[in-house]
Amino acid sequence: MNYKHAEVATLSPQMMRTLCEEYIANNYIDPETSERLGVKRGLRNPDGTGVLAGLTNVCDVVGYKKDQEGHVIPIPGKLIYRGVNIEEIVEEAYRNDRFVFEEVIWLLLFGSLPTQSQLDEFCELLAEHRALPDGFMDTMNAPSPNVMNKMQRCVLGLYSYDEHAEDLSLENILNQSINLIASMPTMMVNAYQMKRRYYDKQSMFFHLPKPGQSTAEHILSTYRPDQKFTHEEAKLLDMCLLVHADHGGGNCSTFTTRVLSSSGTDTYSAIAAAIGALKGPKHGGANLMVNRQLQDILKHVENPEDDDEVREYLRRILRKQAGDGSGLIYGVGHAVYTVSDPREVILKNRARHLAYEKGFEEEYNMLCSIERLAPGIFAEEKGSTKPVCANVDLFSGLIYNMLGISEDLYTPLFAIARVPGWCAHRVEEVVFANRIIRPAYKYLGVRQKYKPIEER
Repeated sequence: MNYKHAEVATLSPQMMRTLCEEYIANNYIDPETSERLGVKRGLRNPDGTGVLAGLTNVCDVVGYKKDQEGHVIPIPGKLIYRGVNIEEIVEEAYRNDRFVFEEVIWLLLFGSLPTQSQLDEFCELLAEHRALPDGFMDTMNAPSPNVMNKMQRCVLGLYSYDEHAEDLSLENILNQSINLIASMPTMMVNAYQMKRRYYDKQSMFFHLPKPGQSTAEHILSTYRPDQKFTHEEAKLLDMCLLVHADHGGGNCSTFTTRVLSSSGTDTYSAIAAAIGALKGPKHGGANLMVNRQLQDILKHVENPEDDDEVREYLRRILRKQAGDGSGLIYGVGHAVYTVSDPREVILKNRARHLAYEKGFEEEYNMLCSIERLAPGIFAEEKGSTKPVCANVDLFSGLIYNMLGISEDLYTPLFAIARVPGWCAHRVEEVVFANRIIRPAYKYLGVRQKYKPIEER
């Protein structure tokens, strides 16, 4: 099969330079004006907390509390799915040695913990809907160098296979949600295989879904050429899916889902937009950056066990003298969590055994050093008293690397894990909110008279 794509038309460098100069000459917004007018940039309060924009029963993200004067008090982080602390779910998963992502999907969508019979039936339902519709390979045949972009197109493509795509009844949205949750792992792997073939010039292979597999097992089985994996590998991937399943209504991609859902649009449009939001490096792409920064640190730090040497290199990164020049220590810092990110703690603890078993001891220990040293360096370099902690991205990239998963799939895996949360928030927005989200923007432009073209 030969595939040749037509390139997007590109303007000449001279034309682009002229157009950019025209824009810059006529456009500017002073950040100080936002502060003076009380604009909540990024929908954030001055203390960094989020502006209250809605109500939800789906998920609670706890990273601080406030005293009677309204001051933020740092506390260890908690992530609550429908009233259940995720740490309790993790304990159950390892105590009884079972996969729990499917249980979390049920919990987020319906608000209750399933009985054994409900869970068994639900797992069968998901397994039955893993396959893509007949003829859907026509959609897959136009590959993309970015798997997230291709997943967006695939989700939008499902609209054409749904006779009730515009139906906003609870029954139909739940049906669409379950189908998306079940089929997106298959979309992801197939999109990656097409990318391998057409852009990486490597062989591609497609494995059919196997009955009775959990979502984590299904991903590893269809991704790996030999379809082989260990139980421990699948359990660790299950943990990654669990901790990424939701994170409240205010994160960028979930809020995107709610904004589109408030307009009355269809499920496929809302979820495709959420994938686009998650694709952004400020939201879902950080675990990839952590992995690359980790390799850079190991390359330049002669003795990884020397805290002083590690500390000095992290300082250079913050000063934009090392790394990619961004001044960011990826995997450290969060908008809500202050003392700790519970997702990071879970992944760190659960990844240790496999890291040592697979020969990733040096990488694992370096991430532990970054987790331990970075907060103090932030305080010294930034002169800030605001506490900083490691976030979920610090160890998730290493886990995917240990599982032999391509960097192309780091953010798509995040999307697969987050679809249940997006769908749960969409249902809630459609059923209960009943008002389009429409914040205000203040106009700052200067009044000018329209001039006839011959006078310009």
